[in-house]
Amino acid sequence: MKSVEVEIRNESGLHARPAAALVRAAAGFRSRIHLENATLARPPTDAKSLLGVLGAGVEKGHRVRVWAEGEDEVQAVEALRQLLATGLRDKAGG
Repeated sequence: MKSVEVEIRNESGLHARPAAALVRAAAGFRSRIHLENATLARPPTDAKSLLGVLGAGVEKGHRVRVWAEGEDEVQAVEALRQLLATGLRDKAGG
């Protein structure tokens, strides 16, 4: 299992557009991928589920933990770390 924790930088957190970008990226990997809002200590969710990611209630400044289990777990976690660190290319964010 590979994991990483990232602070969310974009102004709107993981609202619909950045959440959808995250889910699309996660869906490109074979590993099981989970996301957890570490700031609110919410239960982990499937990072390939848009409703799950939206339900995590992630806002700017929150820390999220992403982990993956499977054959491409290292690549999956690194790709999602980069995506989250760049604000998910959301115009409203960093």
